[in-house]
Amino acid sequence: MSGSAPEPTPTHDPAPGGSPAVHAEHRHAGHPHSEHTEHGHGEHEHGHGPQPATWRTAASATLHCLTGCAIGEVLGMVIGTALSWSNAATLILSVALAFFFGYALTLRGLLRAGVDWRQAVRLAIAADTLSILIMEIVDNGFIVVVPGAMDAGLATGLFWGALAASLALAFVVTTPVNKWIIGRGRGHAVVHAYH
Repeated sequence: MSGSAPEPTPTHDPAPGGSPAVHAEHRHAGHPHSEHTEHGHGEHEHGHGPQPATWRTAASATLHCLTGCAIGEVLGMVIGTALSWSNAATLILSVALAFFFGYALTLRGLLRAGVDWRQAVRLAIAADTLSILIMEIVDNGFIVVVPGAMDAGLATGLFWGALAASLALAFVVTTPVNKWIIGRGRGHAVVHAYH
């Protein structure tokens, strides 16, 4: 016996809302985090690399994104139509509001999870941009090609029918894209650690 006390084992106590990147770099009992799988997280698992995406996960991510897009789309179309704006101005407003509300919904969840504002903005942009972009191309493209939809008044079935059909089509087209993106560790996969 040398009489020296054994070296204490480091404890695992990540800060709430801490960065997954920082979490992945911490050390346990003198070895890197990546060298083991069991480390006292209880039921919560952390993905280390891209995880296979399920259709349910992709549909959930798409629905989340679609909610923000739909709020922006509907609001933009209603404002543009009510003010008798040109089709181009109405589409520009709708797209801008779709991105705004799409990002806002993601930011809300990240900020609630304790992520700082700057990091939350970066994560929201990384998670939602491609998904929102695809939705906007699909749903606005659909509305533009439906005869009379852009010129229909707010009280017409054509206006609301075309808008609803465009959002449904955007969901169908974007879900497989989100599945592919999430499966590669991108899109909503980057914010999954904060849910």
